[in-house]
Amino acid sequence: QVHLVESGGGLVQAGGSLRLSCAASGISFSRYVIMGWYRQAPGKQRDVVATITHGGGTNYADSVTGRFTISRDNAKNTVYLQMNSLKAEDTGDYYCSANVYGADYWGQGTQVTVST
Repeated sequence: QVHLVESGGGLVQAGGSLRLSCAASGISFSRYVIMGWYRQAPGKQRDVVATITHGGGTNYADSVTGRFTISRDNAKNTVYLQMNSLKAEDTGDYYCSANVYGADYWGQGTQVTVST
């Protein structure tokens, strides 16, 4: 059974940084698993923030390019999202996702609030 647990959210001032972590269990991190971070702002749909393939290829939403960095540690079955230069519009619930051979799994989410 795939289980994803996010951590690292919190309250931060605009311009600050946070690092989110997602610990995965029940999957082999190094085999054809695409990990991602999604964000859901209050009253809005859940949108992709960043993804990373098992080989380390990354993609980012335009709104976070240059500010956020996704990375993964296959040995620890963990994926990270380093968020710098945070803006008020980055506020939302952040969800870790795992796409394993086409099947999607989600964590419970961690809340990020950026104050101005």
